[in-house]
Amino acid sequence: MSAVPPSLVIVSGLSGSGKSVALKTFEDLDYYCVDNLPVELLPAFVRSMVRDDAGLPQRLAVGIDVRSRNSDLSRLAEWRVTADALGVGARLVYFEASDEVLLRRFADTRRRHPLTRLGLSLPEALARERELTRPLREEADAVIDTSQLNVHQLRRQVITGFALEHTPGLSLLFESFAYRHGVPEEADFVFDARVLPNPHWDPELRPLTGRDPRVRDYLDAQPDVDAYVAQVAGFLDTWLPRLRNETRAYVTVAFGCTGGKHRSVYLAERLAAHARGQGWEEVATYHREQD
Repeated sequence: MSAVPPSLVIVSGLSGSGKSVALKTFEDLDYYCVDNLPVELLPAFVRSMVRDDAGLPQRLAVGIDVRSRNSDLSRLAEWRVTADALGVGARLVYFEASDEVLLRRFADTRRRHPLTRLGLSLPEALARERELTRPLREEADAVIDTSQLNVHQLRRQVITGFALEHTPGLSLLFESFAYRHGVPEEADFVFDARVLPNPHWDPELRPLTGRDPRVRDYLDAQPDVDAYVAQVAGFLDTWLPRLRNETRAYVTVAFGCTGGKHRSVYLAERLAAHARGQGWEEVATYHREQD
């Protein structure tokens, strides 16, 4: 057995409710992800993950839903007991949305509902899926209604709900954004990067983002950028530790530029790396216009 058993998030819910977006977000957060896992294979999957193998992932996420044609979803509770017995803390998150929203999403994307293969109309398929997944919803540790959430808001909810919850105390989220789309309402600190040299005006750098090495090299070479980073880092190093005593789970530090593509992304990534170097254990990044 590994010294620290992995944690497991089971992603389930209604088709069209955002499960795929959530699972992709977990993957971006360095979870080892498996989609459309038959529920009866969950114990074998967990056993394979707790073997004493090198490179064992510590964060796991699996998608379980009605696409597994012959699976009895009502048996998930007993398979979770098996996971717990192996020392893996399994959490079930159920995603849902209103029928009106789901019908619109299927119409907009022209996707087929997985149960329409049974000859059901889309409204009938949605009703049947709610019935089949009711045991999962009742068993869920968290139910997330995405009716009023766009893709960016859903990703952010997953990040703040799961990437920043593994240790007690204050966790940090470094976010980038474009001023033309508004300042993030949830930001605790906001820094304006529009005063810095803009890679947008270099035709070779324009298609790239602040995560690209060529953009990083360009900005690293600018004296104004070094001065800006040093001053912001000094500010955060002074004041973030003082927030540990407040009753909050995480702090959002936001960087904005014109398009939310180059300077703000670069600064969010660079200051997140600085925070990790300062000993902050739970640090995540979120790029609103890019993610």
